[in-house]
Amino acid sequence: MEYCSLTVERLDSICRISLARESARNAQSQQMLDELDHALQAAAEDGQVRVVILAGHGAHFSAGHDLKEAQAKRADFTVEERWAYESQRYFGYCMRIWDFPKPTIAQVQGACVAGGFMIANMCDLVVASEDAFFSDPVGHTLAAAATEVLIHPWVMGLRRAKEMLYTGEKVDAQEALRIGMVNRVVPRADLEAATLALASRIAQAPPFGLHLIKRSLNRSADAQGLRTALSAHFDTHQLSHLSEEFRQVRDRGLAQAITRGGQGDKA
Repeated sequence: MEYCSLTVERLDSICRISLARESARNAQSQQMLDELDHALQAAAEDGQVRVVILAGHGAHFSAGHDLKEAQAKRADFTVEERWAYESQRYFGYCMRIWDFPKPTIAQVQGACVAGGFMIANMCDLVVASEDAFFSDPVGHTLAAAATEVLIHPWVMGLRRAKEMLYTGEKVDAQEALRIGMVNRVVPRADLEAATLALASRIAQAPPFGLHLIKRSLNRSADAQGLRTALSAHFDTHQLSHLSEEFRQVRDRGLAQAITRGGQGDKA
């Protein structure tokens, strides 16, 4: 399959999948999400691939979901239509990253916002450049209950997740490292090489053993309620789209609301 919004590279036993909508700060269109899911499934089925890197071309990893497309194509969705769309492309696709049978590494630079935060933090490991920042302004600006997959408290701790979501403020790379949300922070010029070196080290391990270790580690989180909590929040997120607050924001324009919140025009 040829991709329009991604690039896929094979680097020995490593597959690097890069978001490639630089002019839109890698905002996630429907096409991008469908292509990303397809590329990941192909990597899962490729017996030669041992590790997957999820990256983004250009200055930013991802500014989140493409709200301009959402406003144009899905603003008037019924409850049933929104549920079907988001349960597949947002929640379902993210859980497939979480359940991916091989180790995954997010390579993050610049903005990692909302939907970008979501997919990066479904990966096993995160390597960030010094200029990377993480934010999720949706609750603060769109009157919607955070992103579709509330992975935040699981990767950054409950109190820090509350502060981030209540205020809509950014978390820089060093703070993300301090709280354990990212594994490594490196200079921007070294990001690609450092991530590839980490992936190459992981790829030296026996693949079936890694597969079993990942299953057990994820089951540890599931035993603590991760999957149940994420599923429950998805329902709450859907409910938040029926509020009068959200209706007013939607009618004024979703992308404009993010801009007014100071977080960019795509997230």
